[in-house]
Amino acid sequence: MKFIIRIVIFIFVFTSCKSTKSMIEKTAIASETSAKKVAKKHVDAHFDKKTIDAKLKVNFDNGKTNQSLTVNLQIEKDKVIHIKGTKFITVFKAKITPTSVSYYSPFAKNYFEGDFSLIEELLGVEINFEQLQNLFLGQALQNLKKEKQQLEIVDNTYVLSPEKQAAIFDIFFTINPSHFKLEKQTIVNDAKKMRLDMRYTGYNFIDKTLFPEEIKIIAKSESTITNIDLIYKSVVFDTTFTPLFEIPKGYKRIEF
Repeated sequence: MKFIIRIVIFIFVFTSCKSTKSMIEKTAIASETSAKKVAKKHVDAHFDKKTIDAKLKVNFDNGKTNQSLTVNLQIEKDKVIHIKGTKFITVFKAKITPTSVSYYSPFAKNYFEGDFSLIEELLGVEINFEQLQNLFLGQALQNLKKEKQQLEIVDNTYVLSPEKQAAIFDIFFTINPSHFKLEKQTIVNDAKKMRLDMRYTGYNFIDKTLFPEEIKIIAKSESTITNIDLIYKSVVFDTTFTPLFEIPKGYKRIEF
């Protein structure tokens, strides 16, 4: 869980077509059904485009720092995520693949290079490329069809959770009964008094594809609360892009 929180903060601190809004039915009733059917419908609602080229506004507030950045997000699905943060100038660039995490900051003149296995070993928490990608897409961090789920209906939404939760944390997925995309996913570590909520406040139809409009992230620890808002300003699918990523010479390496 710590690593998921750091990845989210990492995205910020590594310091077209307009979306066509369509009325999404909001009067659907979360009727009695099975966890298996809800999980299947969520998985079937997966994102099926090849690339994403998006611009976001990112607001960050941890009680000490309150700032906003413009972020360019480019994803080649299942292959690479490129992120560039700017505030008048380029603050950072990041490149994330299924096996590596790299970034550099022209502003701070530093850089980081590592892989997921190294960070998992240091933090003791499993995380992978697919889970980070799913966070941006409104999909569950876990494959809901791989493990048996239990189902509750809460406030006219479906809440799925593994019948056998992980030893380190509990995870819950709140699914909208209209389109079966996420409304929220929550990770709780009671032993370490940590909680991570990722709330999807709405979706737009873009090129006949349902895509998040805004993601509100709240990371709570025993001593801090961090709020991060990811607001998609424009999104284009299936375009060709070749972002440049090369760490300049002379930058200082940092460790997390």
